[in-house]
Amino acid sequence: MHGRVNSLDAFWMPFSNNRAFKEHPRLFVGAKDMHYVTPDGRQVIDGTSGLWCVNAGHCRAPIVEAIQRQAAEMDFGPSFHLGHPKAFELARRVADLFPEGIDHVFFCNSGSEAVDSALKIALAYQRAIGQGQRTRLIGRERGYHGVGFGGVSVGGMVANRRHWGPLLPGVDHLCHTHDPASGTFVRGQRESGADLADDLERLVGLHGDTIAAVIVEPMAGSTGVLVPPKGYLERLRAITSKHGILLIFDEVITGFGRLGAPTASAYFGVTPDLITCAKGLTNAAVPMGGVGVKGEVHDAILEAAPPGIDLFHGYTYSGHPLASAAGLATLDVYESEGLFDRARTHSRPFEDLVHGLKGLPHVIDIRNLGLVAGIELEPRPGAPGARAMEAFQKAYDTGLLLRVTGDIIALSPPLIAEPSHLTEIVERLADVLRTVA
Repeated sequence: MHGRVNSLDAFWMPFSNNRAFKEHPRLFVGAKDMHYVTPDGRQVIDGTSGLWCVNAGHCRAPIVEAIQRQAAEMDFGPSFHLGHPKAFELARRVADLFPEGIDHVFFCNSGSEAVDSALKIALAYQRAIGQGQRTRLIGRERGYHGVGFGGVSVGGMVANRRHWGPLLPGVDHLCHTHDPASGTFVRGQRESGADLADDLERLVGLHGDTIAAVIVEPMAGSTGVLVPPKGYLERLRAITSKHGILLIFDEVITGFGRLGAPTASAYFGVTPDLITCAKGLTNAAVPMGGVGVKGEVHDAILEAAPPGIDLFHGYTYSGHPLASAAGLATLDVYESEGLFDRARTHSRPFEDLVHGLKGLPHVIDIRNLGLVAGIELEPRPGAPGARAMEAFQKAYDTGLLLRVTGDIIALSPPLIAEPSHLTEIVERLADVLRTVA
């Protein structure tokens, strides 16, 4: 074991207890469709689409082959003053999936970069239209927007913020939407709570006309699946429009079918000014992120810019050829297999399955929307997060991949899941919960 631990030392793993992992490694060496494979040949059913991202299932042949062809044809092409056809084709295809009016796409490499890009685009827009005093960015408590300094600043998950000092200046936060007092074990959106969006009016009263943009997750995923109350997003859209504030939806998790629609924006019928995406964009086969931008925002920035570069922002790998090829193949799979419709069809049976966990030991709430569910466990006294982590470890050992955040277990199975897969995932989780102390 000593040599094995040493062989793992060089990789400093993200968001992990490195010391605990390297004492007792849990590894995957293969994957196909709904399952991972462990070094000893066990199959582990994927209850979380990898990390909210493998929406079309693992190692899908059309995506693999598209990447292979592109790697042999052209491995890299610069995007500064140059281009390659697949990046433009993918941008058009993504824009066609997004709500009407979101007709430009800026590519980057991750959800974190997409958020920072969207925040910068929002600031550039306000300056372009003569509102340069609008430099303040508003996030929301319990929000997660990646790990860039911009995303951490507007994010509202305390553990992600406490280590990094003051972060960006001029940032404030809306109140979150989680209200257990109004009811637990609610299926889908709860009826009350739209007025929580009015907290933005409080911030406008405090900060005046200095707010450039508000960013929220339509459904907050990483904090533990917080579903917006009915009418909340509509009200937030109305308030931002009233005060000249851009609205950004962080759809890194909800984009590309997770709720049974191309975007959460389409699902809720609310169109923001910018949409961030990543994860399901390429089925996670090659890292890629993007920002969908309304035409009026894009055009204002370009029209105000002097000759030359119009947006002083970008990445070496923006629109990378392999990522573009993976994205195009992924969108083809979504379309040819009707995966967004499939997710919508399976959402209600999945809801019934997960709410069947009510009454199991330590389960204090269950929340769901589309093919997403959060199962909240009562924390152990003095040891928050320990109970869910025990469930995570036991699930791996018994053939199920979970995602945990604090004491909340998140499920987000691949959209290719058959009803039998969904049943297996929930039944395996039930068995685990019966054994967790």
